[in-house]
Amino acid sequence: MRSYSEYLNGIFPGMKVQKISVNAGFTCPNRDGTIGTGGCIYCRNDSFSPSYCDSSKSICQQIAAGKNFFARKYPEMKYLVYFQSYTGTYGVDPSNLEKMWNEALAQKDVVGLVISTRPDSLTDKTLEIMTRINKEKRVLVEIGAETANDQTLQVINRNHSWHDVETTVGRISDKGLHCGLHLIAGLPGEDEETILETVRKAVSLPIETLKIHQLQILKDTILAHKWVNDEIKIKSFSLQEYLDLCVKIYQIVPEHIVIERFLSQSPPEMVISPKWGLKNYEFMNKLANLLKEHNL
Repeated sequence: MRSYSEYLNGIFPGMKVQKISVNAGFTCPNRDGTIGTGGCIYCRNDSFSPSYCDSSKSICQQIAAGKNFFARKYPEMKYLVYFQSYTGTYGVDPSNLEKMWNEALAQKDVVGLVISTRPDSLTDKTLEIMTRINKEKRVLVEIGAETANDQTLQVINRNHSWHDVETTVGRISDKGLHCGLHLIAGLPGEDEETILETVRKAVSLPIETLKIHQLQILKDTILAHKWVNDEIKIKSFSLQEYLDLCVKIYQIVPEHIVIERFLSQSPPEMVISPKWGLKNYEFMNKLANLLKEHNL
């Protein structure tokens, strides 16, 4: 199975490519009252936003700060601008989205876009613009699916369906765009088999990448409040149990789909559970050794 860096090298031959996250000031339909309020119960946006990613700054300023952050390590780097925060195609007129994307692509050494969005927030007009841009510079679309279980999607206040995911991934694929899915393992009420069934359904879709990570219970979230007050049940994976689960996931995912990640790392001071105390590379070393033990 290819690594994510090998996957990117196939799209951008001979280039070292790094994502730069930007916050363009979007919101989500389950935050602004369109289909709900409060957002996803586990979400804390500052837990995964880099320090240089600040919506009070322009897109150009955030990209410049991101470049400065990475330049010391990789002076010859090319960049993908990652519209990561909240829902990257929601609440903005498509023509304004196009202006933002073109502004990002006009910056030196930017070779493409990664746009993260919900399966219920991608209009035909926006998809047409993505397709047009993709003819000149690559557009990679990441759909937040989280789980294939509709009941769980309601519990976590996503308020879309798995059918929305299937339909939207199909529309993206039909346009020839790169498409990936984001999943979370260990959501409320889900056990190992529920998670594996989500993965089976996910890899049956026309996707190229899969990003999956453990559920983190973060301070100052609705999930944390419900969990502390015993209002919600969550399976608590030990590190070894989660590693074993990742091996099973690895065996399900076909070789043409690249697994981008298995682990999420929020700042330790924000995390209530699980507290595994591992860096990403340490986790991946343990997983690689376990895969070898299984002759994978």
